[in-house]
Amino acid sequence: MVDTLADGFYQNLIHQNRFMYLINGLKMTLLVTLFSCLLGILLGMIVTYLKMSKFWLFRFIANIYLTIIRGTPSVVQLMIIYYVVFGHVDINKIAVASIAFGINSGAYVSEIFRSGILSVDKGQTEAGRSLGLSATKTMVLIVLPQAIKNVLPALFNEAIVLLKETAVMGYIGLQDLARGGDIIRSQTYAAYFPLLTMALIYLVVVMLLSYIFGLIEKRMRLSDNR
Repeated sequence: MVDTLADGFYQNLIHQNRFMYLINGLKMTLLVTLFSCLLGILLGMIVTYLKMSKFWLFRFIANIYLTIIRGTPSVVQLMIIYYVVFGHVDINKIAVASIAFGINSGAYVSEIFRSGILSVDKGQTEAGRSLGLSATKTMVLIVLPQAIKNVLPALFNEAIVLLKETAVMGYIGLQDLARGGDIIRSQTYAAYFPLLTMALIYLVVVMLLSYIFGLIEKRMRLSDNR
C-alpha cells in the first residue's frame, strides 16, 4: 500500500517535473486573480455611482449590467469575451481572462459598495454638506472611507470567491492551477494524486488568504478603538 502510494506520488508529481504544471498554474491563477480584483474594484465603484445616480439613464445602464452579469455563469462570460468580443483580435489571453473576471467581479463589488454606502449614517452626509463640501467631495472624503471599512470583510470574501472562479480559465487555453492538475491527469491516466494535490493547493491558498485578511480586519478594528 505504502509502495503503491509512493510510486503514484513519484509518477504523478516528481517524474519529469510534473509538479511544475501545478506551480506554474498557481502563478497564473494568482496573477489573473490580482488583475481581476483591481479591475473589479474600479468597475464596482463606477457602477455604484451609476446605480445611485439621480439620472435614470445611468441607473438603467447599471441595472442592465448587473442583471446580465449576475444572471449568467462566469465561464460563459469568459468564452463570449474571448471567442466573440476578441475573436478577431490578437490579444493576450491573460488580459482577456482578467477583463472577463474583472467584469464579473465588478457586478458583485458594486453591490458590496452600495450596501456599505447605505450603511453610513445620513448625518455624515449632512455634516459634510453643512461644512460647504459638494456632494462629490462629501462622498469621496467622508462617506466612502467609512463605507470601505464597513465592507472590507465582504470585499475580502469576494476576492476569495474570485480566486476559485478562475478555475475555468482552461476553457480559453490558459494553464491555471486547475488546468495544470488536469494536464498531469491526462499524461498519467491517474486522477488521484494530481486532482487531490490541486484541491489541497487551493485549500491552503484560501486558508492563507483568509488568515491574512483576518489580521488586516483585526488591526483595523484595533485602530478604530483607539
